[in-house]
Amino acid sequence: MVQLHVKRGEESQFLFNTTVDIALETLIEEVTAIYNGRLKVERICSEVPELAEHGITLPPNMQGLTDDQIVDLKLRDEWEDKCIPSGGAEFKKDEIGRRNGHAPNEKMKDVLKKTVEEAKSLISKKQAQANVCVTKEMVKEALDLLRGAVMIVYPMGLPPHDPIRMELEDKEDLAGTQACLQVIPAEEGQLWWAQKEMQRGKKLQDYIGKNEKTKIVVKLQKRGQGAPAREPLVNEEQQKQMMLHYYRRQEELKKLDEADDDTHLHSEWSDRQALKKQFQGLSNIKWGPR
Repeated sequence: MVQLHVKRGEESQFLFNTTVDIALETLIEEVTAIYNGRLKVERICSEVPELAEHGITLPPNMQGLTDDQIVDLKLRDEWEDKCIPSGGAEFKKDEIGRRNGHAPNEKMKDVLKKTVEEAKSLISKKQAQANVCVTKEMVKEALDLLRGAVMIVYPMGLPPHDPIRMELEDKEDLAGTQACLQVIPAEEGQLWWAQKEMQRGKKLQDYIGKNEKTKIVVKLQKRGQGAPAREPLVNEEQQKQMMLHYYRRQEELKKLDEADDDTHLHSEWSDRQALKKQFQGLSNIKWGPR
């Protein structure tokens, strides 16, 4: 199997196994699907702790309003009585006014938080360091874990406007957000290797040959962003080792300089002519008045 180390810019993303015979269009779609799937998991994982701390999201027309404003406008959250967490709710006001404050109890909070950690570990960038390839199945497993935990804590489900439910149902609206800029549509994805764009319509073997044991670094780009930066000659770990070696060498030279004491060269025992002077009777001559 060919192993691809997928990067976005200079940042490592994940490892992906494939074959040299795969069509590049299929490869780009699969790599893009995993990349976008990981982003979805990360977005959900960022929202679940808020759900655990402050309960479900308020309707859009109530978010950001004070209690007095809600009363004056005669607004009511119809989902408050429908979406009650298992084991009852504990009130914890959301200071930014985005959620209703009816949070799950401590036991249910732990379920949500532990599930977030499990899901994150499945699609973590550290998997590349451990030489573990990320697959679409692993991304789906992470999403299923999150979906299951939410169903355990909220058996009646979440309101349709809650971002977690919208993400899980693929109905999220990312327009105008930073997250929108990170997502790469499958039809706009590009893979670059060795400063060359891998053109759709060709196969992977047209670029890297037919060796199935090849390992390469590819960079995922969005159409129109141009060529990615050239891969550095040494990676971050190698650079750290080089700096450490240089530092240790400097310390060794500093110690040698401090130990460079040549006063012994003036001692009598270090005189190479001492034996000759002794035979000639010149060893004990002193100049000056006695």
